[in-house]
Amino acid sequence: MTNKLSLSHQLEQDKPVIRSLAASLLVSISEITALVASIEVEQHTFVEFGSCLYRASVVVMELQASDNASTNSREILQSLSKTIGFAKEVVEECKKGAHSSLNHEVRSTIGQLQRVVNCIGKELGLIPSSTFGDQRFAEIAVCALSKEMKNLHFEFALNQLSEEKELEPLVSKKEVVETETEAETDLYSIDQFSREINQLSDAANQNLLELFGSTNSSGQMNSESLTSGSLTTFPQLAQYMEPLYDTFCCPLTKKIMDDAVTIETGITYERKAIVEWYEKFKNPEDIICPKTGQKLQSRVLSTNMALKATIQQWKERNEVTRMKVARAALSLASTESMVLEALKDLHSICNGKQNNKVQVCSLGLVPLLVKFLEYKERKVRNATLELLLLLTEDDNNEGKKIVALAVNLSILINMLSSNHQPIRHKLLQLLLRLSSSQSECQKFGSVAGGILMLVSIKYKWSSDAFACELADDILKNLEKCPENIKLMAKNGLLEPLLNHLIEGNQEMKMEMASYLGEIVLGHEGKIQAAERACPALINMVQSGNSLTRKAAFKALKQISSHHPSSKVLVEAGTARIMFDEMFERTIYNEPMNSKTEAAAILANILESGLDLESSGQTMDLDYIVYNIVHLLKNSTPDELNINLFRILLCLTRSPKMASTMVPVIKETEASYNLVELINNPNEEVAVSAIKLLVALSPYMGHTLADRLCKIRGLPETLIQTETTRITEKHALSANLLAKLPHQNLALNLNLLNKNTVPLILQAIGRIQRSGLRTSRYAIAYLEGLVGILVRFTTTLYDHQVLSLAKGYNFTAIFADLLAMTSSDEVQRLAAVGLANLSTLSITLSKPPQANKPKSKKLMASLKRSSLNSSKYSHRQPVCRVHRGDCSSEETFCLLEAKAVEQLLDCLEHENGDVVEAALSAIITLLDEKVDVESSVSVLREANGIGRVVNVVKEHEEERLWQKSLWVIERVLMNSGDRSSASEISGDRVLPAVLITAFRHRNERIRQLAENILRYLNKVPDFTSITNFTL
Repeated sequence: MTNKLSLSHQLEQDKPVIRSLAASLLVSISEITALVASIEVEQHTFVEFGSCLYRASVVVMELQASDNASTNSREILQSLSKTIGFAKEVVEECKKGAHSSLNHEVRSTIGQLQRVVNCIGKELGLIPSSTFGDQRFAEIAVCALSKEMKNLHFEFALNQLSEEKELEPLVSKKEVVETETEAETDLYSIDQFSREINQLSDAANQNLLELFGSTNSSGQMNSESLTSGSLTTFPQLAQYMEPLYDTFCCPLTKKIMDDAVTIETGITYERKAIVEWYEKFKNPEDIICPKTGQKLQSRVLSTNMALKATIQQWKERNEVTRMKVARAALSLASTESMVLEALKDLHSICNGKQNNKVQVCSLGLVPLLVKFLEYKERKVRNATLELLLLLTEDDNNEGKKIVALAVNLSILINMLSSNHQPIRHKLLQLLLRLSSSQSECQKFGSVAGGILMLVSIKYKWSSDAFACELADDILKNLEKCPENIKLMAKNGLLEPLLNHLIEGNQEMKMEMASYLGEIVLGHEGKIQAAERACPALINMVQSGNSLTRKAAFKALKQISSHHPSSKVLVEAGTARIMFDEMFERTIYNEPMNSKTEAAAILANILESGLDLESSGQTMDLDYIVYNIVHLLKNSTPDELNINLFRILLCLTRSPKMASTMVPVIKETEASYNLVELINNPNEEVAVSAIKLLVALSPYMGHTLADRLCKIRGLPETLIQTETTRITEKHALSANLLAKLPHQNLALNLNLLNKNTVPLILQAIGRIQRSGLRTSRYAIAYLEGLVGILVRFTTTLYDHQVLSLAKGYNFTAIFADLLAMTSSDEVQRLAAVGLANLSTLSITLSKPPQANKPKSKKLMASLKRSSLNSSKYSHRQPVCRVHRGDCSSEETFCLLEAKAVEQLLDCLEHENGDVVEAALSAIITLLDEKVDVESSVSVLREANGIGRVVNVVKEHEEERLWQKSLWVIERVLMNSGDRSSASEISGDRVLPAVLITAFRHRNERIRQLAENILRYLNKVPDFTSITNFTL
């Protein structure tokens, strides 16, 4: 462990030294390559030597940037520094000598340089594979370079002179273990390039440097750029090119000619350059040849076809070489600048040259290029996209295929989220070209979120109009694949699906309609589909093709589920067509029940609340209802029954339609069928039937109550309490019994005799204990149960019902329920029940009988009373209000039940229905038969008078004004100590409210307001004036 830590520490200390040595080496190599490029004699050999040094510099840069430096990296670089230093001295000496021909010294120099290359090759072979990490390709390339340099021999047979001895100390004594490895044949391999380089003039050499690499003002390579990575990250292509002849360059521009033309003197120029030269002379007779100075008699330009063809062939041969060099650079990809230079050179090679694009694709560069789409630097990604766009231009279909096979669409889609607009635009352009292929269109659909991303860009017109247009064009290409159309619709772009549904062939229409029925559309999508596709879908429904009809029904069902779409559907005649499908049209052996589908669509339309008659649809309601009832009476599928119930339920919402429907139901005895369906084993059917019965109860409640009493198992089965989960059916069943006419004694006695009250009280107690959050239907169920109890209070004239109310102490039960603030309806019903019970209190209350022992019968009756009655067993000898012996269970006394305070609390409720019910109960305490003055005192003691006054001030409903003003009047009329009157008269707002009521309310309220104002001395009292004379 200690040795490992020591080694790691040593490597960390060596890193700065390694970087410094590498930087110095790179500078030296740059200087040497600039020197050898300017040596005229044996230039081929010196350029080849410079090329070897440059290739070695790439490895040096790798050592400089590597985080996996080995222990011998420092030694290798030090040895290389000595070797390169010696080589620099040799080249400088050769440059100073300015040799013009081959001699012994030149041969000696070349021999020394060969030994330098061999030595460098051996040093490179000492680099361990761990230095390159997981970059296997770099390891292979370095091994190949090392082997090549160790075995390199320049052309001339070298003499073993004394110079060899000078170099020997620089050769490492370490043995190099050569490992068999795969050679990278294209990694700057000189063997593949031409070795026949003729002598170059200064102008020709300068053109190569300008064309393939940067130079400084003196014509030498910039050494600083080498260390920074801006130039030397990419090979000096001039070292690998075929020779550049003077004749290739225009004498005027000093650049390689593209359009070579010959003038009268026989000199060849670039066409554009010589034309510009001619234009400088105002007098044509003064025009001279730029090179010879000879006056020209003619301005005729003759295309030098031979030279032009030669230059073009030279470019093409060298462009292949440049492609291979670029491929090697991209494979190594040591630095960002190397990659950028390679991409830039490939772009220039392919720009406008179709053959070069094909060549780039055939060399296997595309799979290498697409990897740079994930490069961390934005410039590299941008340059890669530019090159891929060039390779996929419209005239290069083969390039599109190769790029499509190599590229990962998921990567391109993810890159669309880039906030860099140029990259996003290029991505979209590339996707547009790739999407022109049928096979690529199918791939798009498999990319998660791909179409969603394109749809999102399409609708961002304000932020990027160009991207929006590109995305729209891509989506249009993707419409070639039907599955993509479905995905577009799912992601909010419904237009393509609708277009194919309207304009496509029969098969396409059926497929699009089927898609429209399957996908989940948003509200806007359903409206759009209704507006555009409705006529086409109706035509499909009316066709004779069962599959087409099925798809159309499915789509219309989806569209009609959004209520705002109903108006469009009705205007298109959908409702009438659906009625015809239900009642008139029959297709035998059809694989679906078209009546069920039509009923579902019609139910969706009607549930939107749209009035068919007001929409201009003239229909025979009697005929419609009769046919629906006829279908219900016959054996029909459950799904059809459910939809028929939905239709009838919608029709009951209109008084006119309900008045038409009720006689038909009564005449056809369909009410029996409706009630019998309550016990249908399919709960959804039962629920739909109960909903319809609840809606019909205001119109034919007594008829329905009679039917319930005559069908076996009803109505007691509607009260289902032995369940741990409250369902919608439980809630609806209870509410049906609660909403049927309360005064129907037969139903009340039926419920009483079937012993349903104990079940109801058990269910209420269970809900009170467990809370209302146990089920979404708990509140509705509780409201129904309380409503059933209230219905008994309307028939207290029957002795059985009266005994029931006394036996279970309904007064105490309602008083408890009055405190349930979680449901307004429960509070309202409890107050109504108390009001109904309290009206009998004065009748049931009897004067107390002094010293009379209680009978056994009475004792037994007390024992049978409910458990809730125990807390109300204490009562006063004589009731202050009813002037008799009162109790909550026997006389339903509100005072004994401690319900007055709770009723007064309800007066502060925001719900006017609760307030009205509470006022009704309070009014029973101010009846003329009771001791009103005592009642006023009770109200005053409970701070109730002020709360009654507040009802007038806080509510606008006339029903509340009428009852509250009546209470105020009774208080003023029966206030013995005048304190209650003072409390009312002291309210500063009340007089203004009363004056408003006196002026603007109905007759009854005006009368009450006038009476109160008179009691308060706010208006003259003429009732006391008996005589009046003029």
